[in-house]
Amino acid sequence: MAIKLAVTGKSGSGKTTIVKAFLRIFQELFPQKSILLFDNDLGSELGHSFGHDIRNTIYGIRSGKHEYKTGIPENMSKQEFIEWAMEDIVAPIEENTDLIVSWLIGSKDCRCPITSQINDAILKLIDRYDIVIFDCEFDLKYLNQLVDTDIDTTIIVANPTDESVHLAKRIEEFSYKYAAGGQLGVVLNKVENYDLTSVYELLKKYDLDILGVIPFDAALKVNSIDRESLLIQESIKQFYFRLNLPQG
Repeated sequence: MAIKLAVTGKSGSGKTTIVKAFLRIFQELFPQKSILLFDNDLGSELGHSFGHDIRNTIYGIRSGKHEYKTGIPENMSKQEFIEWAMEDIVAPIEENTDLIVSWLIGSKDCRCPITSQINDAILKLIDRYDIVIFDCEFDLKYLNQLVDTDIDTTIIVANPTDESVHLAKRIEEFSYKYAAGGQLGVVLNKVENYDLTSVYELLKKYDLDILGVIPFDAALKVNSIDRESLLIQESIKQFYFRLNLPQG
């Protein structure tokens, strides 16, 4: 069964950079493990950070607009077709690392068969990997509308401002029931050397579990396309032991 990490938060909080940092840490700790990056963010920036412009999405399967790489095999059931189509849109990114993009999703309120068929096909896909990292759209609710799966650790990325902490509490409230009893906490990102007293007081007031702190990396202002940051990777390593993730 795959280990699953979800990274949530407001757009611009640094989610994609943190997803890539976790990828590098997993690759370092477990070089033989297979990893699936699951881009559930409407911005779909994760592929771009690897230099890929990925147009084929799970939404394309649902809408019937996906152009397949090969001819469609004959005599398949609808479920078999969706599972085959899902495999067709998985993009190899690096050795032992693949990427799939969801983009727009259907509501769980929709009773059309394809909703449950896509859910089942995604579950089957992610179970093939050792580690899955979800780059989420704001909270876990949007992901849950696509696939109902347990998450081992959910990280809410917040910036060190009162407004961002207020928003983190909302994300926690929206995500709690979808975390399925897994670890759920806040990582403060883009922290500079100034007084964080008010932020910590708010975190305490809202009973938010702070998992770690990541400093601001000025280098990302100059070269932010690939979202790579050794500083952020090393910072995550300092609190990685607190996470409900394999420790190596």
